[in-house]
Amino acid sequence: MADGDATRWMLTEDARTWAAKHDTPPARARFESIGLRLPETRRTTQELMASTRHRTHVDLERLTGIHERRIAGPGEDSFSLAVDAARDCLAHSRHDASDIEMLVNTSISRSHGDATLRIEPPLSLFVKEAIGATDAVSFDLSNACAGMTTGVLLLDNFIRRGEIERGMVVSGEYISHLATNAAAVMHTIASRQLASLTVGDAGAAVIVERAPEGCPGISVAAFTTLCEHSRLCLAYPSRTSRGGNMFTKARALQRAAMEDASPLVREALASAGLHASDIDWFIPHQTSARAIRKGARQFEQHGVLPPHNIVCNVEHFGNTSSNSHFVALYRYLEEERFRDGDRIMLVALASGIVVGAIIFTMDELRERYGSGDRSRGHRDLGGLTETAGRAPAG
Repeated sequence: MADGDATRWMLTEDARTWAAKHDTPPARARFESIGLRLPETRRTTQELMASTRHRTHVDLERLTGIHERRIAGPGEDSFSLAVDAARDCLAHSRHDASDIEMLVNTSISRSHGDATLRIEPPLSLFVKEAIGATDAVSFDLSNACAGMTTGVLLLDNFIRRGEIERGMVVSGEYISHLATNAAAVMHTIASRQLASLTVGDAGAAVIVERAPEGCPGISVAAFTTLCEHSRLCLAYPSRTSRGGNMFTKARALQRAAMEDASPLVREALASAGLHASDIDWFIPHQTSARAIRKGARQFEQHGVLPPHNIVCNVEHFGNTSSNSHFVALYRYLEEERFRDGDRIMLVALASGIVVGAIIFTMDELRERYGSGDRSRGHRDLGGLTETAGRAPAG
């Protein structure tokens, strides 16, 4: 991981250096609330594969573990999904929109009213105005499927330096056009657009705030970029239809990511003074069930992951790109799977290649979800209506 050694801890060390210079102990950040917006329309893998122009002979559901995904309907786009998720986040929060000091939009898709990619003004500006956070500093950030976790890394750094009290990271992913366009051209399982068939649409948001004294919050957030592998996944605007096309060397991408992810995770654990056995829940980027199982085995072989509570959330949602960690986290909060004091690790593996790890401890956040939240009605999360106990995931 030579390319990442010099910069891996840059933001975290910046916060520590700033605190030392100002003779102030660094603050600690935590997740205050999480929001979700799922489109109503569902598209099964069987329906998607029935739409392919050529006979592919690919059993995609068996290959990926994805039964269905949500698809944005009329009037829904990146903007609307992000706004609805932000409003849901505020509905779970103790704070009003006016309390948000910084808002970061991290979606790879930035459609607002049509399939056009909005660059300037940034989508974050429209989101903050729509939810009433008009005084917040806002900007867009792109880091592929590591988008929301990278946004958390930035807010964690601002909070540790004492520059803000709280901020929000939002992502509205309207990317189902990648699957539609891939279905029109792919022939075989060897197609470089195969990974496009796994995606789904969703919006997610999280408020990151300064943790109260004594609250464990976020222990560590660490990222690195392995840019020599940047061409393993590339996307372009489609020349023949709306949206885009994505071309991925999926096996090479996962192999390269996994080779370098284990050392980073080991360092993240060491930085937090933890061992693999101290992690209660492991939430990787949600690509496919097979990739998650394979990645978990590799982590276990490297001694950085206990073989239990590996979160696999793809069956009903597919790969929702930059917000997949928080879609999974929200679902598990609603199902009341967490206990106070549970240590949770989010691991980002994104094209770029970006590898990242965030470790945090569950606190009263969980009390505002599931049956413990008496102020809200039932949430439909992919037909999963039962309240689940603490059981191995996937």
